[in-house]
Amino acid sequence: MAKSVLYVHPKPTRALFQRSRLAKQAAPYLFLSPFVVIFAIFLIYPIVKSLYLSFTSAEGSVSNWVGISNYRNLLMDYAFWQSLLNTAIILGVQVPVMLFLGLLLAVALNAKFIKGLPFFRLAVFLPVLIDAVTYSIVFSYMFNKQYGILNYILGLVGISGIDWLHSPLWARIAIIIALTWRWTGYNAIILLAGLQSIPDSINEAAEMDGAGRVARFFRITVPMIKPILLFCAVVSTIGTLQLFTEPYLLTHGGPANATMTPVMYIYQFAFQSFQFGHASAAAYVLTTIVAVLSYLQIRISRAGEW
Repeated sequence: MAKSVLYVHPKPTRALFQRSRLAKQAAPYLFLSPFVVIFAIFLIYPIVKSLYLSFTSAEGSVSNWVGISNYRNLLMDYAFWQSLLNTAIILGVQVPVMLFLGLLLAVALNAKFIKGLPFFRLAVFLPVLIDAVTYSIVFSYMFNKQYGILNYILGLVGISGIDWLHSPLWARIAIIIALTWRWTGYNAIILLAGLQSIPDSINEAAEMDGAGRVARFFRITVPMIKPILLFCAVVSTIGTLQLFTEPYLLTHGGPANATMTPVMYIYQFAFQSFQFGHASAAAYVLTTIVAVLSYLQIRISRAGEW
């Protein structure tokens, strides 16, 4: 009669436990590795490379270390300061007007007595869905001095044709109008979300205490959506400082650089003159300006708490 043999599984060793533990710890990083590789190649590397180029005389394929010469030449370039001034003028006018109109639209779209609110909310948001190049070309026809619809309408009320795209003042106004048309609805929808987060009980209690609509708006509504307004202001400021498509297609930066923006300045040096070192320095100066302005906006919104 055959004897049965009892098989005893060997006890796990300490090394086996350690390998299993390391495998569990490494698994999350293994799954994240594709993203990390892509992030490093397409974001980290360009940032580091452009920072290096800003300290070189990179022109085409030739590159020599020049230290801070690019930054010194940039700060002495009148065209760069002119582009910053142009953007500051557009920013100082367009962003407050756009936020004001967006807030009015948000209040109107939040009214419960208006029928068909989903349709109107979609309608005000549609401009931002239109491609920037497409709507810029359309506005270039609208602002045309000879056959533009705006001058035609103004002619009906006795106002002579305005040279929208070839006058420094009117060219800036044209860009402001185009930007306001496209982005007001976008900010209105964001502000509308903030308005809808305010409990009705607060306004009802204020109304029972005798507060009118204007008082409730400025003392309840505006303070409670202050973070949303700050978000819209910061995002709009960053977007305006990165302005390129509208002035490039409407005015080509003219007349006499009256509508040139910092991004157009960078584009000209990088892809027309192939002075990548100078363009990289300008890009980093612009990035610093954006960061400082965003920080100041956040600090100022905190009632002066630094």
